[in-house]
Amino acid sequence: MTDVFSSSAALSPTDSGAPSAPAPTDHISDLLHKVAREDRAAFAELYQATAPKLFGTVLRILNQKSWAEDVVQDVYVKIWHKAEQFDAKKASPITWMVTIARNSAIDVLRKHPLAQRAPQEELDLIASAQPDAHSQLENEQALRQLNGCLEELEEGRREMVRLAYLNGWSRANLATYFDQPVNTIKTGLHRALKLLKGCLAS
Repeated sequence: MTDVFSSSAALSPTDSGAPSAPAPTDHISDLLHKVAREDRAAFAELYQATAPKLFGTVLRILNQKSWAEDVVQDVYVKIWHKAEQFDAKKASPITWMVTIARNSAIDVLRKHPLAQRAPQEELDLIASAQPDAHSQLENEQALRQLNGCLEELEEGRREMVRLAYLNGWSRANLATYFDQPVNTIKTGLHRALKLLKGCLAS
């Protein structure tokens, strides 16, 4: 199966050129059914028709082109092995494939959270609530205090804060991970920061 990726028929999802019209849903479904029967030609055609879509999905989550390209290749390996599980009565072929791509990208985020970096303005706001805050945050006592305040947050909000400010995840990454709108993530973080500031000031 891997020779499909190296063949001239299989394009990189980031290849340049004029975009082609999306293949009809019925045609994609038919290709998936053929892939389930280990039809390599159908798999190559499926890759050409859908790789740009899946690459865009993965790239929005990971924000790193090289990682996204690697994940997309892994996604198509999964599609090759899982094609027989596709059921057109439950989901469209693109939705089914995008779900695999999205879950694969989220798995990468979970394994490599430090690869994501977010602005630190809000973390600076927390620190500024303390006298000489940056110096204090560097010492053990301040870190213990911050961790103690984090423990007072509800579990979901605590995890969100840790991922955002200690692991550096972006709002978009958090929205994908928690399956919530970006605005909801921003509101949740804002409220958590308010609680942390009050705790640190006490």
